Amino acid sequence: MIRRMATNPIPQFPAGFLWGVSTSAHQIEGAADEREPSVWDAFTAGPGRVKDGSTAAVACDHYHRYREDVALLAGLGVDAYRFSVSWPRVGSPGGLDFYDRLVDELCATGVRPVATLFHWDLPVTLDWRKRDTAFRFAEYVSVVAGRLGDRVAKWITLNEPAEHTLLGHALGVHAPGRRLMFDALPVAHHQLLAHGLAVRALRAAGAGDIGIANSHGPTWPASQKPEDVEAADFYDILLNRLFAEPLILGRYPEGVGELMPGGAEDVESDLKVIAEPVDWYGINYYAPTNVGAPEGGETEFGGITMPAELPFSVREIEGRPVTDFGWPVVPEALTELLTGFRERYGDRLPPIVITENGCSYEGLDDQDRIAYLDGHIRALHRALEAGVDVRGYFVWSLLDNFEWAEGYTRRFGLVHVDYDTLQRTPKASYGWLRDVLRAQR
Repeated sequence: MIRRMATNPIPQFPAGFLWGVSTSAHQIEGAADEREPSVWDAFTAGPGRVKDGSTAAVACDHYHRYREDVALLAGLGVDAYRFSVSWPRVGSPGGLDFYDRLVDELCATGVRPVATLFHWDLPVTLDWRKRDTAFRFAEYVSVVAGRLGDRVAKWITLNEPAEHTLLGHALGVHAPGRRLMFDALPVAHHQLLAHGLAVRALRAAGAGDIGIANSHGPTWPASQKPEDVEAADFYDILLNRLFAEPLILGRYPEGVGELMPGGAEDVESDLKVIAEPVDWYGINYYAPTNVGAPEGGETEFGGITMPAELPFSVREIEGRPVTDFGWPVVPEALTELLTGFRERYGDRLPPIVITENGCSYEGLDDQDRIAYLDGHIRALHRALEAGVDVRGYFVWSLLDNFEWAEGYTRRFGLVHVDYDTLQRTPKASYGWLRDVLRAQR
């Protein structure tokens, strides 16, 4: 393994700060023939939907190689491992047995299990446009909590409902591939309702330490022209406030609630469920977004074509290095995001956990990934110094994996996976992070 140490040590974080890494079931497990199909199985079966034409039928074969992967976690020295439970697998005979074995293996090595209950792999028979799916989700959560609740240290209800709504249902570039544009708003509402119902189901099962993993990033107006500021404000509502404020404040941003399914009384009643208190609030952070008024044509953002009919356009952030995915590297925007959350929500803001942060780079000697993580961990520490209550940080991701519509063309892992042999090889960043964690003890 190639490894070079950074010259300046990472600042010391508070005692009890939680260090971890994250994955998701559909992206690493494989063994697709040993579970029910998901919307992602149906989506990837269609031609031209995945960049390299691949599927996650095998992925990293974590389902059969989980002990090897848990050994990598132990060698890395993380406190916790954030994985996701596949709803389609739990719906299959013996499906929960795999997660029983995985959780037992984690506990045996001293790594705390952190379970995400929905990471986009909806059973193909269900549909987030339908309100009933939220209640079906709560039933599924009760089953999982009843089986794993005695050992799982932390629970995450949903991962990135904003992206699942926007990419899967509004723009159609992710599963289930619907292009509903603003008619996708019921999908957002039903996922938020599912979150609240899941919190109640977890509490009823005796589980605690519950949060959500919402993606957030600062929205920067392309200029101070009124039309650019207005477009940026709209984007910020759509991608940030729409998914934060119902949970934190118990209300939708002004003008949004009346767009949700049902009458005003129904939405108000649902918001009481959505705002069930959580123990912490998870944030997935990757980059800020530069937003301006529509430019009269399609724009590209993170490899995604944004339609011309949107009331905003996403612009390039100039003068910044970019990852292999083309995402700008702006560590200080993480500090800005966290201090901005504290200023906006004050005492209503729960403690924060960074549930994802990472980057796509090729190569085993991944010095760019080391520089990225180094910069973002320091930015996180500056937020702590500014008084933001942050309790943990999870790197995305332990393994190279199936990167949704990008297939196997992007590598986010601390560990390289050869997709022909499935051999795991720790990268330089794995050794760097291991040494950082040792220094934090």
